[in-house]
Amino acid sequence: MSEIAALIRQLRIKSGAAKRLWKENTLYRKDTVDLQLKLDKMIADGAEEWDLKNAKRLVEESQKMVIDTSVRMGRAVGELRDVVIKARTEPLLAEDNDLLSAEAFLEEAAL
Repeated sequence: MSEIAALIRQLRIKSGAAKRLWKENTLYRKDTVDLQLKLDKMIADGAEEWDLKNAKRLVEESQKMVIDTSVRMGRAVGELRDVVIKARTEPLLAEDNDLLSAEAFLEEAAL
């Protein structure tokens, strides 16, 4: 496989992984907020201790997943950034859709 083809392949793989983790992280963050609201409502309604304990456990697990996906996403974005930097040195890839897509994602992830 040529070096350019390998770079394009790596761009696709790293972009896909970073985008998947971004989506996962977003969903876990939303889930954490929803579970916390549900727990707060249960507390306000005077739910049983057992139900509260399980609801708190779910919130904690969701918060752990937010942290886990954040770490993995950071690593994936860093690896994608390295591949993008390497791909920019290839003049044949200057207008490649995969490179442009990866750069756009990096800009979005930086926000």
